[in-house]
Amino acid sequence: MRSRNPTLLFLILPFTSIVFAAFLFYPGKSVTSQRPDKRVKANGAVAANQNSSDARSTPTPAPSVDVVKVDVDLVKVDALVLNKKTATAVSGLKQEDFQIYEDGTKQEITHFSQDELPLSVMLVIDRGGCLNPYGDEVHRAAREAIDRLKPVDEIAVMGYASFTVLLQPFSRNRMVIENTLNNIPQQTAIGEHCLNSVFADAADYMEKASNPAGRRVVIVLTGASRRFHCPDGPSDKSAIQAIYESGSVVCGIFPKVIGRGLENAQLIAATRVTKLAGMDYIDIQDLANETGGEVMSDKPEKLGTTFQTLIDHLRSRYNLAFVSTNKKHDGTTRKLKLDLVPLIEKSQGKLVVKARRSYIAPRN
Repeated sequence: MRSRNPTLLFLILPFTSIVFAAFLFYPGKSVTSQRPDKRVKANGAVAANQNSSDARSTPTPAPSVDVVKVDVDLVKVDALVLNKKTATAVSGLKQEDFQIYEDGTKQEITHFSQDELPLSVMLVIDRGGCLNPYGDEVHRAAREAIDRLKPVDEIAVMGYASFTVLLQPFSRNRMVIENTLNNIPQQTAIGEHCLNSVFADAADYMEKASNPAGRRVVIVLTGASRRFHCPDGPSDKSAIQAIYESGSVVCGIFPKVIGRGLENAQLIAATRVTKLAGMDYIDIQDLANETGGEVMSDKPEKLGTTFQTLIDHLRSRYNLAFVSTNKKHDGTTRKLKLDLVPLIEKSQGKLVVKARRSYIAPRN
């Protein structure tokens, strides 16, 4: 994991379920585009294969289709198509129904599928501040939603407040994941909502996903959707760039709990003031828009349906890829635009396409 800040380690006692915390320091590392896959355990220990124990307890099904070979110049785009009127996912579209542009230049789509690549899902749970977005109803909704994923999909769980902690490495073992969700540490009233640290760490840990050609999703469960820079972590700009480089889709689940509106309004006001003073902030809605994700909010007792809708949408997304006509390996940010051909909207009505709006070119 990225480690510009201390990492909080939770030790759960078997019989008391009491959670203790400790802080450790270890050296950090920089972000680069198109980073190679590394195998590193949680808390920095090197490992040959972090999912080996999971493979013994839960056999991994073989994918039903050929996995796309990852090339440094292959740009992958994960897209959701919704009916604007009903907000339902549109399936059954074909490769020729899409057209994609990079910096205004049309690109040739070379790979296309729908819900065939495995998912690597990072569930990130906010444990800071005075609000608790992870109550009993949300806890139950999260467990039920994960059951809707395919056996080949892997899940990791991360907690955050002033610092981040990897509570569960990527695993396909649903019993292991459920045990982690059943033992989420209590929130801390004095903790911050340090989005710069958690997004930098989530992007960094995505390198450990065992689905290198699969789809990467970060789902943030929080009561605070916006936060200005926490000084002990990486810069907001570098955290956002790391998310873009990881190819992750960012989604948010915001439970409507008592006090959330007031605290969020205070955070929004504070970020506006700090931005005028030259300080940056991170907004989860902005990240979702840029990466093609979604943000959903409802009362805790209704979040079961909300979670299920989000998972169903993840399972309904189209997977496209192209090799850029711009062969420069200059590390620049390139704008993307994914559209449907006009004939599709004439036959199916007004549609909305959610897909990443940019990517970071590889560097030499």
